Amino acid sequence: MFKDKLKRRSLFKRLAIFAAILGPGIITGSVDNDAGGITTYSVAAALYGYNLIWTLIPSFLVLIVIQDMNARMGIVTGKGLADLIRENAGVKSTFFIFLGLLIADIGNTTTEFAGVAGSMEIFNVSKYISVPVVLFSVWILVVKGTYKLAERIFLIFSVSLLTYVVSALLGKPQWSEIGHSIIHPDFPINTNSLAMVIALVGTTIAPWMLFYMQSSVIEKGLKMKNYKYTMLDILVGCVATVVVAFFIMVACASTLHVNNVQIEVAKDAAMALKPLAGQFASQVFAFGLFVASVFSATILPLATAFYVSDAFGFETGIDKKWDEAPEFYGLYTTILVISAGIILLPNAPLITISLWSQVLNGLLLPVVLVCMILLVNNKKIMGEYVNKPFNNIIGWSTVIILTLLSILLLLSPILKML
Repeated sequence: MFKDKLKRRSLFKRLAIFAAILGPGIITGSVDNDAGGITTYSVAAALYGYNLIWTLIPSFLVLIVIQDMNARMGIVTGKGLADLIRENAGVKSTFFIFLGLLIADIGNTTTEFAGVAGSMEIFNVSKYISVPVVLFSVWILVVKGTYKLAERIFLIFSVSLLTYVVSALLGKPQWSEIGHSIIHPDFPINTNSLAMVIALVGTTIAPWMLFYMQSSVIEKGLKMKNYKYTMLDILVGCVATVVVAFFIMVACASTLHVNNVQIEVAKDAAMALKPLAGQFASQVFAFGLFVASVFSATILPLATAFYVSDAFGFETGIDKKWDEAPEFYGLYTTILVISAGIILLPNAPLITISLWSQVLNGLLLPVVLVCMILLVNNKKIMGEYVNKPFNNIIGWSTVIILTLLSILLLLSPILKML
């Protein structure tokens, strides 16, 4: 009897510790399924059916390994990834790396507001109402709120993304065909398919994610003594990321691809689902797009503000007031206003911005990964917590594969002419 009580107490204690640590991994993973990601998954599935779902398997493995590196570096050093890159690579290299990342993230945030506008139009709400309302709401949450409040709201958003499971099931997918396509994918190897693979990896493992994850464990004050709970948080987040991405692709492949319906943005997918899977499936898909867009419109510019401020030595943190971190909040506000402003312009090239921002993510990812792997293997920085061989094999393999794909993508137009 006494032993049972001790076991229960021990279990409750572990659950309490996990509940306290819960957040960075799940939030970071969930934000990967943003409006740009939903667009990329939807377009890929509409074009290639189930044949690119296999990319989620290696992405899942890489996602866990990368987030493990980020969390360890953040906890051990107490510094953000951008801060460490500046200290070890120099200001000039840091400037050019972060200029490319800043451009990509403005494009990504613009895509989030495009997702807000498109999803609300399904419910007959004009973008001139939805975009300003969301802009003001997320600004208030970050600038006037606290990290604890923001994290709780972000966790609710993360759970809401599971609505895509409903959309997929309403599309009546062919599970045997899905299994066959994952084991034996069949798609043409050309510029378009290579760009799509890079975009899929770039949206599942985005460069900004590496900076946000590291900053969030610092902001939360996590310690290495409870690192096993941090890893559990990361694992749950990575599983949620891939599960949501999988069901988005299944929903679009089982309805749009089989009916030869081509789309350009996620809003098109929601609209196209109505005659194919019913109004409820369409509305559920649109609601998921809205939640993901609002979620990511908050996190993406926040991640950018974190890493740019870290890189140049400015104060950062949601718990700080404006006059304590003016550069941090100023940059956050600027990215929000520019991105929302682009959406409100008539005839803005939203499709081009959305897809190429994801491709740019994929092109920039190897550069950031190289910096990160070198840092996490530096004993002067990490001490006994340097990478294990398995982590290095996964990390360097990802860099090599993405670099080769990027080179093939850039050279493919030339090779066609030969």
